[in-house]
Amino acid sequence: MTKSTSNSEDRVEVLVVGAGPAGLTLAIDLARRGVRCHVVEETEERGVNPRCNTTSARSMEIFRRLGLADDIRRAGLPEDHPPSIQYRTTLSGEEIYRIDLPSSRDVLQGVGKETWPTPEPQHRISQLYLEPILEEHARRLPEVTLERGTRLVEFEQYDDHVAAVVESAGERRTLHCAYVVGCDGAHSTVRRGLGIRYEGVDAIQKFVSTFFRSPEFGRLAAQDRAWTYWTYGRQIASLIAIDGDSLWLNHVAFPPDHDTESEDPEELLRDAVGKPVEHEVLGVVRWTGRRLVAHRYRAGRVFLAGDAAHIWIPVGGFGMNAGIQDAATLGWMLAAVHHGWASPDVLDAYELERKPVGEQFAGAVGSAANRAFAQFSPDIHAPGPKGEQARAEFADRLAVSEPHRYSPDGFSFGYHYAGSPLVVGGEDQAAITMGEFMERAQPGFRLPHVWLDDDQSVLDVLGPGFTLLRTNPSVSVTSWNSAAEDLGIPLAVVDLPGRWPDRYPTELLLVRPDQHVAWMGGLDARPDELLQTVTGRVAAHQR
Repeated sequence: MTKSTSNSEDRVEVLVVGAGPAGLTLAIDLARRGVRCHVVEETEERGVNPRCNTTSARSMEIFRRLGLADDIRRAGLPEDHPPSIQYRTTLSGEEIYRIDLPSSRDVLQGVGKETWPTPEPQHRISQLYLEPILEEHARRLPEVTLERGTRLVEFEQYDDHVAAVVESAGERRTLHCAYVVGCDGAHSTVRRGLGIRYEGVDAIQKFVSTFFRSPEFGRLAAQDRAWTYWTYGRQIASLIAIDGDSLWLNHVAFPPDHDTESEDPEELLRDAVGKPVEHEVLGVVRWTGRRLVAHRYRAGRVFLAGDAAHIWIPVGGFGMNAGIQDAATLGWMLAAVHHGWASPDVLDAYELERKPVGEQFAGAVGSAANRAFAQFSPDIHAPGPKGEQARAEFADRLAVSEPHRYSPDGFSFGYHYAGSPLVVGGEDQAAITMGEFMERAQPGFRLPHVWLDDDQSVLDVLGPGFTLLRTNPSVSVTSWNSAAEDLGIPLAVVDLPGRWPDRYPTELLLVRPDQHVAWMGGLDARPDELLQTVTGRVAAHQR
């Protein structure tokens, strides 16, 4: 290992490499759990590429737990802007199909919330606006140090720490870290340093993405406002509203063997709109949509999260949201080890839990992408009855393929850790799908939401550590409290007496710090063994 040119040596509990959504979420989560962390980001300023434009319901639930949800929901599109999706021949042409969804104002006012499967429905917000909110909150926390313009050069692992060399303004110094987490994207320095490769499909589609400003386009779109307009000209394109006014993103898809360097962004925009519009190009990115998952998510004291662990074609923003889920899982595990109430062996479960989810998401997203960019009949552009019939037939196809892609509750509430060594009683499960999930508690799954009498979600009353939900007040929890105290494990007890038996079908439910159910049962419980199992101290004997 190259020696540092600086004599300074710093002690760091967790070094987070990368200040994107996954890295910032992890830093905030760790800080709120009392763990100091140091974030380094190579770029001096955030990029101007809008990138992901959807924050999923599960991510919003995580941000709700971190105290960020309302700030995020008030950013992005204007509160009254419909986050709907329209499918048109061109923007100025014929409508084929549409999906209407509630605005942020409707969500903030709780319109229809009795039917929501979550206290925090998904939110349409560009990463351009999301990241500054996360960074602002991270910088407010005394446990977080964030350095921009600082890059990881190299690292070396030892039995009790990782020595990480970072460079800023041409000077190098060594950070001595208990753990390192690579949240540094698809070209991750951390992943390459570990020698971990991606596995999967290297090219599904190619894209030309043009970020542009156009008041004229904004006025045209305002005639029937939506968040995304899919258009079907020479190529399939999606026009995405960034600020609800003059800022837009035009994604145009091509086959994986196509030479996108020859494509003119100006021509692509005219094709999508159906006519020329006055505009200013702010940036053009030519990129390849992939379906790749890292062979491993951990090596010793070093972990991967977010795009460093998985990248796939951005159909619905699932890559960023999966990275936020990675952070929520890894955050509580690292904090538990730091505070001494979980064994270091608990960290083995991170890869065992998150890698299967990444692989299943990758497969489902790849299938959704194939449907989204499937061939369509050119007759949809035809005048008269021929065109009407072609558009009606196409609308029937879209009605099957599209709703779950834009309300992917299965990805938010159906992913699980049923096979984890930290879950007792988990059963074999079918593959995760975008649209399907059960609103009934199961070991390994996120605890289903209900509204309580005081207008709180059950997710709001869970403790920061483990929580024991009791649906039968006659069941004594004395042995649970004693076992938790003896083991030093933080345990809150919450009563939900006699309510929602179909949703919470057992007398007791043990919920993890990340809101996933670790165990369900009743009087036959052995609290000492269960608590040791779910914190990685002993292997599960009740599976």
